[in-house]
Amino acid sequence: MTIILLFLGFLVGAFIMTMGGGGGAFYLGIMTGVAHLSPSTAAATSLFTAIPALAVGCYSHYRTGNMRFHAGNEILMTAVPATIIGSLAAPHIPEVVYSWAIAVIFVVLGVQMLRQSFARKVKKATQPAWFAYVLGAISGLMVGVAGLSGGGPIMAGLMLMGLDMPHAAATSSYALVALSVIGCLLHATQGTIAWQVGGLLMLGSLVGAAITPRILNRFDPRLLTAILRPILGIMLLIMAVAQVW
Repeated sequence: MTIILLFLGFLVGAFIMTMGGGGGAFYLGIMTGVAHLSPSTAAATSLFTAIPALAVGCYSHYRTGNMRFHAGNEILMTAVPATIIGSLAAPHIPEVVYSWAIAVIFVVLGVQMLRQSFARKVKKATQPAWFAYVLGAISGLMVGVAGLSGGGPIMAGLMLMGLDMPHAAATSSYALVALSVIGCLLHATQGTIAWQVGGLLMLGSLVGAAITPRILNRFDPRLLTAILRPILGIMLLIMAVAQVW
């Protein structure tokens, strides 16, 4: 099991560097499907596992000068309370409800990836500025309850605030580190983190994240994205079925 978790962590680290995502859904799927952790323990451990990679990415973005702390602090106004509420409520959610909630999240993320892979680009509908704070709260609940990175809603919220993609990506990394640390600490006080499983996945992911950039330099990143995105979408759908089967 140790070698399997290290290898799977390595793959997640490689996927994170290739796709630019936090990898929370894949950590969660491995912990529930392979390590057979309960959904609540897997959610807590996922946060612990993802923090180092998020912190490294945050520091890299900080050095580019693209980080906008004011916008990040604004969206954290709703995201932090939602993370606290979600983390405190997580241990009291029935396992059946938890399993179905995580399965639904996997389906949504998987379908989204498949749509991005095969659907033609469509014009996005505009949303009012206050909707950014709603997205912040959704991200906080994703972090606190499900142990996901919550990067998608944070990115969308920051772009609604007027940030372009480079500044939104940099600022998002700052917000996600803050949310993950808060969620992890709250879950840790309730004793719901599987430290050994999380540590093995973390070690493997750090190695994968360190090696992958050198490998990517030899390939067309657009081609890799076109290949990997639908694969990851299908994997998420499979994990959703396994979660409730």
